[in-house]
Amino acid sequence: MPITRRALIGSSATLAMILTTADARAADTPGVTATEIKIGNTVPYSGSASAYGVLGKLESAFWGMVNEQGGVAGHKINFVSLDDGYSPPKTVEQIRRLVEEDQVAFTFATLGTPTNSAIVKYMNQKKVPHLFVATGADKWGDVKDYPWTIGWQPSYRTEAQIYAKYILKEKPNAKIAILYQNDDFGKDYPAGLKDVLGDKFATMVTASTYEPTDSTIDSQITSLKASGAEVLVVVAIPKFAAQAIRKVHDLGWKPMFILSNVAISVGAVMIPAGPENGIGIISAAYLKDSSDPTWKDDAGMNEWRAFMTKYMPSADQTDGGYIAAYGLCKTMLQVLKQCNGDFSRENIMKQVNSLHEVENPVLLPGIKINTSPTNHHPITAMQLERWNGKTWVLFGDVIHAAAT
Repeated sequence: MPITRRALIGSSATLAMILTTADARAADTPGVTATEIKIGNTVPYSGSASAYGVLGKLESAFWGMVNEQGGVAGHKINFVSLDDGYSPPKTVEQIRRLVEEDQVAFTFATLGTPTNSAIVKYMNQKKVPHLFVATGADKWGDVKDYPWTIGWQPSYRTEAQIYAKYILKEKPNAKIAILYQNDDFGKDYPAGLKDVLGDKFATMVTASTYEPTDSTIDSQITSLKASGAEVLVVVAIPKFAAQAIRKVHDLGWKPMFILSNVAISVGAVMIPAGPENGIGIISAAYLKDSSDPTWKDDAGMNEWRAFMTKYMPSADQTDGGYIAAYGLCKTMLQVLKQCNGDFSRENIMKQVNSLHEVENPVLLPGIKINTSPTNHHPITAMQLERWNGKTWVLFGDVIHAAAT
């Protein structure tokens, strides 16, 4: 049948209407085009917490791999990762740039409790998904006040409760010393201890703090030793955790030594501190450890090792930051796949809130990821472990905590 001028005009009008609708839909979905999803990230590539910069490096490599494999639903990932130096004012500046200038669809794995605390209200006011923040502060589970924000790793407060229960079991009458970072990251730990110790907290616990800008924590460790404590809990980022291990050893102090999970990287903490200096230290894990021979032939860790060998061949595979970042990326990729091509911010959050018994190759056996509109604590289980001078050795059962 011949194409008449009227039919041609009608077809052109229909096409114009479709394109206009598509353009309007794209305008309503910042960071998303027909071929791309733009994701924003901040991480400390410099400053006191620069050891965590490896997370951003792996995340960049991971999304490069995804793009090499064709992207997600025909969309390539444009991952924009900026240095914030672990400085909250700098984080605010960088996040505003990502949201307002770069027009990212959402942010992913922004690192640090003080830094995320500086942007959480802004992100929620703007209704920009603030996803799988790389910090275990308990408040990331506050769905009522921060519905657009979600954590990933176990809550620091839950972790501290696990330590308190272990201390009461092993040394029920011991004096406890705690050194923690003076911000929301650190403060979750004394709060978790108090949840378990109750009225005993005031008489059992001596506390000291440090600032991320401090050069050393030697004086605090010396003061805590003088308190007569038999148990030491150190809540620190890698730089200060390594300092604490060395100072405790140099002082000849032999407390039950508990170290927060964020500072157990073999490559970033234990080796710099002197691996023999940390023998006997206790922590809690939710991730597999690349230095642990238990996972030598593990399928999940083999997947991670294959990725590292191909995409990050010069990286230190004993650095646990690379494992955490891989787990974060696999979770984010699962969400994007569940979106089925609808990458509107509303649907992204719907899928973020719809993760059910999701397995992850780098999580310990028995630990799975679960979320819902009322649960923004995806991982709520950990297992105790002890440093033997070469690797972390798991002991006891996986401890599950109720989502809060």
